[in-house]
Amino acid sequence: MSLDSKRSPSGPRAALKRQAIVRAAREAFLREGFGVGMDAIAAGAGVSKVTVYNHFGSKEALFTAVITEALDEPLGSASAAALEGLAEAEDLRAALIDAARAWVNAVRTNQDVIALRNLVAAELHRFPELGKAWKGHGPEGHHPAVAGALRSLAEQGRLVIVDVEVAIIQLYSLLVFPHIVFSAYGTDIDDGLTERLITGGVDMFLSHYGPKGSGSTAS
Repeated sequence: MSLDSKRSPSGPRAALKRQAIVRAAREAFLREGFGVGMDAIAAGAGVSKVTVYNHFGSKEALFTAVITEALDEPLGSASAAALEGLAEAEDLRAALIDAARAWVNAVRTNQDVIALRNLVAAELHRFPELGKAWKGHGPEGHHPAVAGALRSLAEQGRLVIVDVEVAIIQLYSLLVFPHIVFSAYGTDIDDGLTERLITGGVDMFLSHYGPKGSGSTAS
């Protein structure tokens, strides 16, 4: 049986080791790129190389775990709480703009995440399976708080959403993707334009998904 086909270790101790490995791998990938050796990652985590392979099977799988965790970071606890509170918000537009500001600010300022995104882009030509693995999580898998908020609003009738997966990607496209694209080319979007993109993006999203004939933007 190959290492890739073995079941990963489970239990509290295994979870702690897995976290240590991902943390060490992240530091190593940021420091040396994808070419860093698994021996160095294992040493940084305080485990053996066999333990690393038992948990992840391959460097590609470990790299994917690092990227998945890192790209989820911009939607931290504050942003997630803001999204989860949308269903109770009296003014949906204002609440969504506030949540978007926190989310976009984290995307713009988390230098580790920016560096890892760029590392993924640099490695995809050699390791296309990284992109496939990331895609396999799906939009809802990346940010369940976004999916949950949109579902709750749809159930309340404050939004009309037939396809949540499409709605999530459209929300990302309006709010987050411009900053990802610009950072990939070594530049950024200034504060003024960022604010206009946020307010304009929220208005476009609510205009499309708000109940028709309500006379307001899903407030």
